[in-house]
Amino acid sequence: MIDEFAKDNLHKRLRRDREALLWKLDGLSEYDARRPLTVTGSNLLGLVKHVASVEAGYFGEVFGRPFPKPLPRWQDHDGSDLWAAEGETRDQIIEFYRRAWEHSDATINELPLDAPGHVPWWPHPHSDTNLFAVMVHVLGETNRHAGHADILREGVDGRTGMRPEHETQIDEEARAARYTKIERAARSAASRGAQRSVPRGLRFERHDGGREG
Repeated sequence: MIDEFAKDNLHKRLRRDREALLWKLDGLSEYDARRPLTVTGSNLLGLVKHVASVEAGYFGEVFGRPFPKPLPRWQDHDGSDLWAAEGETRDQIIEFYRRAWEHSDATINELPLDAPGHVPWWPHPHSDTNLFAVMVHVLGETNRHAGHADILREGVDGRTGMRPEHETQIDEEARAARYTKIERAARSAASRGAQRSVPRGLRFERHDGGREG
């Protein structure tokens, strides 16, 4: 009973975070969906492609249930799963992600939580694991990248929210006021920290010959 409860809850969270990540592409132009938004090239469509690859590998090869579509060998990983190539369409990547969901869900539904698995890219002795550990790992991976997508999307057009039902209308004035408030607090804290860092009794020469401090 406990195992089924744990698996059901982990699975529900995974489904929720999948949808949250995919929603971050909603309404974006082809360029904005795939353009680099950080100095390291992080991009929204690339996050979806990456998490699709993660699911396909962890719930496929790890449990001897290879994903139907050929995947690059883990030894050949070159970072190409983190961005969309010119010839790859958004629809293709989204379809890949949804097919990965189906394959993952089948693995999760058919195996018990203690089903053994082997992750060849994990160091020994952690490479021999089970479904529970893999579900926790993939959920963490998906949640982490959904958080990345939250920030990237906010930087593109200001849209925020974890899921569509949590999205609120953008209030530019309220956002500006909040930004100013937080900035003011940060500068004030930094100023106090700088003052505390000056040793007591330290004297500074002034250009007029006096002393201060």
